[in-house]
Amino acid sequence: MRQVNTAHAALAGLSASLVGIGLARFAYTPLIPALIGDHWFAPASVIYLGAANLAGYLAGALAARPLAAWKSPTALLRGMMLLATASFFASVTPVSVTWFGIWRFASGLAGGVIMVLAAPTILPHTDPRRRGLVGGLIFTGVGLGIAASGTLVPLLLRAGLPATWLGLGVLSTALTLLAWGGWPSEAPHTAVSRTPVLPTWSRPVRALLLEYGLNAAGMVPHMVFLVDFVARGLGEGLAVGAGYWVVYGIGALGGPLLAGALADRIGFRAAYQLAFVVQAAVVALPVWFDGAGWLALSALVAGAFTPGVVPLALGRVHDLLPGDAAAQRLVWGRTTMAWALFQAVAAYLDSWLFAQTGSYRLLFALASGALVLALATDLLAGYSAAARAASGSSAT
Repeated sequence: MRQVNTAHAALAGLSASLVGIGLARFAYTPLIPALIGDHWFAPASVIYLGAANLAGYLAGALAARPLAAWKSPTALLRGMMLLATASFFASVTPVSVTWFGIWRFASGLAGGVIMVLAAPTILPHTDPRRRGLVGGLIFTGVGLGIAASGTLVPLLLRAGLPATWLGLGVLSTALTLLAWGGWPSEAPHTAVSRTPVLPTWSRPVRALLLEYGLNAAGMVPHMVFLVDFVARGLGEGLAVGAGYWVVYGIGALGGPLLAGALADRIGFRAAYQLAFVVQAAVVALPVWFDGAGWLALSALVAGAFTPGVVPLALGRVHDLLPGDAAAQRLVWGRTTMAWALFQAVAAYLDSWLFAQTGSYRLLFALASGALVLALATDLLAGYSAAARAASGSSAT
């Protein structure tokens, strides 16, 4: 087995999340006003095409583990980066809504597989003392993609939509080649655990799955509608809307590392509860305020938590299932599926509501409510656990 270059492996993971999620999903958001304005597709179709990517992400999250049993994770990760790259080149001309929908779904599928497999493929080869740093770098690829889409896409759009899709494809090709040799070629040897498998469907685990799913639903309006809300809803234009997307990306760049540092100080559960409170507040800001400062604050903090909640959820998985790596991997796969499922359902529901009402503010209000419900779920789960513990103590 060849020696793994940790730096190159981390770069490969960052590149994969950048291509499969950062660009394949988030570069579409600042393209929405242009796709409508240039009459490629009707407004409702453009929104549904964005949701198709999220449906593909769910399919990828569901398929990742079975695919990894059939093909090596390294081969799959390379293939998924190629698939995401191909989706950009396939979008150079508006062939049809169906054609675009297929490729938006395919790019989402690639992102789902990458999210489930990239970190578990790299981190076992990493020095335990550096796994937090390497994991943070991998998830930072999402923020880089958001920031790049907000700055690069408006520049490319000056040459037209075909050139924009082509430019994204060329960038993804370069990143795929950069990552190609960085993936570990074999899984490291790990000792078989002799401890019994911990309960992977316990009440706290089920609560975490619901909370993480509701968190995903709460992020959808910012991920899908933010630029269009500013550009068309407020009449500020694409350039201003894309500027808020850059702010969103700046927040996403620092989100994972800041969230991890906070969890190290106060614990993962407390950090996640605080995250729910802050997210609910900032997601609701566009409901009440149109001012540039308020919208920038909302974009910055929501952007930080979009990838920032990932290490918090991972930490909660480890807290709930200490010492059982197999159970942790299983539950992490389920949490990713929960995120993808709730995100896809919320995206289609939001798309339908927007088509019926034309109201952006309704979508932000519902999203904030989902985050409040996530916090309530976590608090109720903690109260139930404490009550059971007290009951057991008194019984003895």
